[in-house]
Amino acid sequence: MTGKLILIPTPIGNLEDITLRALKVLEEVDVIAAEDTRHSLRLLNHFGIKKPMISYHRHNRHSAGEKIIEMILQGKSIGLITDAGMPGISDPGSEILSLCLGEGICVEALPGPSAFLLGLVLSGFDTGEFHFIGFLERKKRPRDAQLLRIKDYPFTTVLYEAPHRIVKLLEELHHHLGDREVVLARELTKKFEEIIRGPLPTVMAAFESKPPKGEFVVVISGAVEEVPEASQAAIKEMLEAVMAEGFSKKEAIERVATRYKLPKKEVYREALKIK
Repeated sequence: MTGKLILIPTPIGNLEDITLRALKVLEEVDVIAAEDTRHSLRLLNHFGIKKPMISYHRHNRHSAGEKIIEMILQGKSIGLITDAGMPGISDPGSEILSLCLGEGICVEALPGPSAFLLGLVLSGFDTGEFHFIGFLERKKRPRDAQLLRIKDYPFTTVLYEAPHRIVKLLEELHHHLGDREVVLARELTKKFEEIIRGPLPTVMAAFESKPPKGEFVVVISGAVEEVPEASQAAIKEMLEAVMAEGFSKKEAIERVATRYKLPKKEVYREALKIK
């Protein structure tokens, strides 16, 4: 009989956010694989959970991953936890999951908190479509390429950043994005939770008098599409161009209204002038 891998989210700050199901599964698994066993031991001790633990992090993911696979194939159930939040988000949890799937091993995931999702919701920006990157590349060339792409993204972008690098990141964002609106969320769910909102220069000024502390979720508003001038001549010209491509007058009205962000009835009036 083979065992299974279970991804168990842990609180991102406030220990009361752990779910009853997570506590139950932590009690039931044979072994707990933790990103930092010393850090996770404090959580387990808080809830009186005593289980064998092994370390699984980005530095030992290959050797530890093989050991986890071996234990599961021997019939053990392994609960995977990270320092905070959902395993597999900006940590090597996704790698061990892929290894298990490649071996035909059963994988389960419990629902739970994730800092980037909480920061996204608290930002107040559009959540209909968003892009999560995690930590940006460290090397200059790929990092600059990422920042240039973010500049043109029409949707909300979410990043993670450490306190000792947040000021540099804000300077880079300001260089590439100008005065774009951003939200910084730090120490989420903890006693000193703080949300900083505003255009980049305003947010940057928040750290002139106090050093940044805590891990940051950085939420960047999407690029605003420049809407062309909606003169009567421009609307008529675009209607004619769209219909020349084979679209019906109704379809042309819809396309032009979307392009100029106008009510359809206003575009319809111009369409009536076209014979």
